[in-house]
Amino acid sequence: MITKFITGSDLPININNTLVRYDDKGKGNIPIIFIHGFPFDKQMWQPQLQFLSKTNRTIAYDIRGYGKSEAGFQMPSIGLFADDLINFMDALEIEKAILCGLSMGGYVVMNAAVLCPDRFEAIILCNTQCIADSREVRESRNKLITKIIAGKKTEFAEEFINQIFCKESLDHKQVVVEKVRKVILATSPVSIIGSLGAMADRPDMCSQLNKISMPTLVICGEYDIVTPPEQSEVILKNIKNAKMQLLKRAGHLSNLEQPEEFNQHILQFIMELSG
Repeated sequence: MITKFITGSDLPININNTLVRYDDKGKGNIPIIFIHGFPFDKQMWQPQLQFLSKTNRTIAYDIRGYGKSEAGFQMPSIGLFADDLINFMDALEIEKAILCGLSMGGYVVMNAAVLCPDRFEAIILCNTQCIADSREVRESRNKLITKIIAGKKTEFAEEFINQIFCKESLDHKQVVVEKVRKVILATSPVSIIGSLGAMADRPDMCSQLNKISMPTLVICGEYDIVTPPEQSEVILKNIKNAKMQLLKRAGHLSNLEQPEEFNQHILQFIMELSG
């Protein structure tokens, strides 16, 4: 089915009684839907939309509570975000899509791919992991929640930036770092707290990945300390139709730190699907 759609930026749509904003660019029967990580918004995918919209329909949306999307009144959870994704596709009359999620966006992709495998042509999992939080990580998230409640979002942002970017990016890609800093600082403390709780409560997905049979591309950064490459290896081993690309000189935001190489890997993956 070829869906009629409106192209543009910051387009509004109602999902689960919540106003969501999205960008829709390019043309194609099977769109690529990009799902951002924590605590960012759809702006993080601009290098991908600019490049891939030349050959494909590309869509990026703000998860509820992020960017220009409303937060709604439901308790945040990865399951809710995945439900929003399916309803988003339904509202746009998208029968099937290729999903690309980074970090928390990857959690959403895995959840949706297990629950509704027939809705997806392929998935791309970037800088993410299938394991649930350990007790230590949950305690760390709770400390971050306490910091945000105490009004220390700026301190949180600086500490987080130093974790997500590799040293080379911090030293030589200040424009990118500053853009990410502004997005983090613009994110609602309520949304940050809600997503920290949602990630802490998410279930282990490693044992569920054998239910995924669609083609899967796993992308990770060589210097990612948030979701290290060995976690991508775990995903690779648990999805039978998966392959992996390691991006040199990249940390947790590999799509922004090495956008050209990242884009080429996705383009090649998509070309192989159609070939």
